[in-house]
Amino acid sequence: MTKVLVVEDQRALADALELAIAAQPDLECVGAVGTVEAALPLAAAGADTVLMDIHLPGADGIEGTAALKAAHPGIRVLILTGDTDPAVLAAATAAGAAGFLSKASALSDILAAVRAPAGGHLLVESAALAALLGPADGGRNGQEEAVPARLTAREREVLRLLGEGMSPRAIAERLVISRHTARGHVKNVLMKLGVHSQLEAVVAATRAGLLPDD
Repeated sequence: MTKVLVVEDQRALADALELAIAAQPDLECVGAVGTVEAALPLAAAGADTVLMDIHLPGADGIEGTAALKAAHPGIRVLILTGDTDPAVLAAATAAGAAGFLSKASALSDILAAVRAPAGGHLLVESAALAALLGPADGGRNGQEEAVPARLTAREREVLRLLGEGMSPRAIAERLVISRHTARGHVKNVLMKLGVHSQLEAVVAATRAGLLPDD
């Protein structure tokens, strides 16, 4: 049974999510609250997954994600938002978010994301990724086109795995290398791409033609 906590200040949406989760035989909603402050004690009571809005009264969803991950490293935070500003999503990733879902997502897609095994993967809903990428012909430039040439074969492989949402630990397991080596490859990839997070790497990899656009 997966225990889900909803942190959303739009009461109608929070209520809808709470009812939908409660109706699932394999999910349990441990609460639907509108602030990070109210969420912290509920998370401590045993939430496995948190659906977190970004824009909240008081501490925002990024601060909330960081606080929850600091107190409960194993908790999985999925950002549920209408804000697809790359800087905001990158900050949420750095805070420990495990994925992003649009508030316009179908309820079935949200429930599927809640059920998806963590496995060290970053979940980025297609609409959020499309917004990050911008127009199909407007995000490419000479520097981005040259990305593959600047990376070693191993770094290109690591970049593809980052694009699939894998964490350094998962990459180490996939490539049968040490975690230290995997972290070193990830660090080199991010440095060569001029990015600072896995989410930004997903965008860079797609724009460089190393990942499919769909």
